[in-house]
Amino acid sequence: MPAFHYHPTVVFDGPYWVHDFSRPSPEGWQAPHPYSVGRYDERRPAMYTTELFGGVRDHHVGLDLGGPVNTLIHAFGEGEIAEIALNDEDGSYGPTLITKHTLRLPSVVGGPLEDETRTFWVLYGHLSWDSIAQWKKGDRFMQGDVLAAMGDESENGGWPPHVHVQMTWEAPVDGDLPGVVRHEDRVDALQRYPDPRLICGPLY
Repeated sequence: MPAFHYHPTVVFDGPYWVHDFSRPSPEGWQAPHPYSVGRYDERRPAMYTTELFGGVRDHHVGLDLGGPVNTLIHAFGEGEIAEIALNDEDGSYGPTLITKHTLRLPSVVGGPLEDETRTFWVLYGHLSWDSIAQWKKGDRFMQGDVLAAMGDESENGGWPPHVHVQMTWEAPVDGDLPGVVRHEDRVDALQRYPDPRLICGPLY
């Protein structure tokens, strides 16, 4: 297995909690650490209740990295800004940044993808608008550069502070991707949207 060589997307300077959203948390429960991870390829019944999800989309195809408001989000590797968007529907991403990369992806997750150079895009959702307002399409950045910061519930679609990280082999349209799909569409979605631990590291 090759060594992981990308910069952390979020620098966890302490322990982190791995959520299990496949079942509801007890009322009033809070994670024991300020940082957390929400899993890729997880069915989350009863979580997505706004009109945006139509009562049928509940299978998560991104990776959630949680932290305090304004926690910085770093570029895992070099790339360019593909799009800056505001997905302002209730329950959506809020301020959104999409980056484009042509890089060698390590085989760190145990999936079928071999170590190879690919072009792909990454969506970062639930951001602070102020933290991405300076970017414009085509801007270049280097590994480790600060891309954005986590937004609070008033601007990030109504969620506890975190960044939704989603990879895609196809360029997103209008600054958006379905981060949650119908369970019956899971197999196709996982082909389109690979495991973000390829770029974020083996977090769990």
